Amino acid sequence: MRTDFDTELEDRLVRYAKIDSQSDGHSASVPSTQIQLDMSRLLMDELKAMGAQDVTLSQDIVVLATIPATQGVNAPVMGWLAHVDTAPQFNATGVKPVVHRGYNGGDISFADAPDLRLSPEEYPFLSEKVGEDIITASGTTLLGADDKAGVAVVMTAARHLLDNPDIAHGKIRLAFVPDEEIGRGVTPNLPADLAADFAYTFDGSTPGDVEYESFSADAGVVKITGVSIHPGWAKDELVNALHLGAKVLMTLPHVTMTPETTEGRDGFIHAVSMTGSAAQVEMHFILRDFEMEGLEAKGALLRQVCETVAATEPRARITCEITHQYRNMRYWLEKDMTPVDMALAAVRKAGMEPVSGAIRGGTDGSRLTEFGTPCPNIFCGMQNVHGPLEWVSVQDMAKATLVALNLASSVAELDAPAG
Repeated sequence: MRTDFDTELEDRLVRYAKIDSQSDGHSASVPSTQIQLDMSRLLMDELKAMGAQDVTLSQDIVVLATIPATQGVNAPVMGWLAHVDTAPQFNATGVKPVVHRGYNGGDISFADAPDLRLSPEEYPFLSEKVGEDIITASGTTLLGADDKAGVAVVMTAARHLLDNPDIAHGKIRLAFVPDEEIGRGVTPNLPADLAADFAYTFDGSTPGDVEYESFSADAGVVKITGVSIHPGWAKDELVNALHLGAKVLMTLPHVTMTPETTEGRDGFIHAVSMTGSAAQVEMHFILRDFEMEGLEAKGALLRQVCETVAATEPRARITCEITHQYRNMRYWLEKDMTPVDMALAAVRKAGMEPVSGAIRGGTDGSRLTEFGTPCPNIFCGMQNVHGPLEWVSVQDMAKATLVALNLASSVAELDAPAG
């Protein structure tokens, strides 16, 4: 069944998905890629055109804007967030969104990848979308619904409130963040820049999802310096950094404790990349666990493996640096579940049964909550993200838009905090 928001959501997602805004974890710039600013500038123009106030670009390249409270409403300030970057794990250049209107229930094919199929047999949730409007890419890129579906939802809900001043709501602050996919979008500056009492990210998947627990996450960088020499004179002299890197990988658990061997509440150590030469190698890992004890143990294991390999070749130099990324937002949200309870009620009001599972990943809300602004995560409909089989139902985005509007209305009934 089509809704009042479907056409706008479809148009927005198709427009946004065509813009390459992929982030780059190897870049030290802010944002990590300048192309993300193409999305940021477009959103600023659209926000100004729809009548949003205080449209600015922060020092951290976050697009900020305000939907003012309706007259006479003195409620807590709520934030809505989505991220403008797309994942670096798969090609995001030249995205060609395809709308499969009135999905017929069969396999979906891809014009630019004839052998690729999106099948409801392999992805059963797709079989529930018969008659809905499905958006995919063309087969050689990701779609970018993570998180441009969330961007479309927030922008559509914001436009609706600005066009309908009779809908009572409190002040709402919007934030469109770069570099979420590489864990750098939310900085300690954002709570003050956002100036919200609590917030929600629209960066989840299945309709009804309200998430308040995520992984805790660290990043590991291992650097190996061998001894380089001409291979013709290498006898008893060459120390091949590539061989030592391979030893590190093979000494780590690889039939357990990897993403492909874990599920549910299991954590993992994931080898993301290994680059370099016989002379020098750099390896990147991500460490994930729901509990801090488990995360710390994984960091200790990576360090121990590096030390063990280093001991086999004292002429080499191996370093292992573990850095903080984000923490399980449950640690803070469970102290005051009011934002979560409001989201659950908003989902029920939209005619869905809420589901709260633990995210095997993180959101901007993980970092924002850690920095002091409670921020659960709400679905926006994206499926099979970070690859060519990514898809989203327009009608699922419409459900998320309705949840956002329900939240706006419910906050209007609360009193603003004193002071």
